Amino acid sequence: MHLLFVCVGNTCRSQLAEAIARHLGFEASSAGTHPGMEIAGHTLAVLKDRGIDTSGLRPKSIDEVNVDAADMIFSMGCGVQCPNLPLDDDWGLDDPVHKERAVYEATADEITRRLQRLIEAQS
Repeated sequence: MHLLFVCVGNTCRSQLAEAIARHLGFEASSAGTHPGMEIAGHTLAVLKDRGIDTSGLRPKSIDEVNVDAADMIFSMGCGVQCPNLPLDDDWGLDDPVHKERAVYEATADEITRRLQRLIEAQS
């Protein structure tokens, strides 16, 4: 199953979700409607400390990903409005950008919980 995670900047939440989803065995990608220049440092640090591969991660525009390849598309909770994007759910996660690392940790924990529920639902 291929999951696509969409937000505005594609520097924090959606990058965490992409990397954690891959780590849990999904095919995954992420994109932003207005991508930032680089992934937030705390995002990369949290993933590395959890033993999650960060190679290949970079902010991407929604125009750079194959939306048609996605089986499910999730907004991360940033009010993304994409009329041509059939969202399956809005996860409603607060944006950790420019906050302390603990907020990134909590965001990663919540993403992991949601992905594990998705795995359970598939079983």
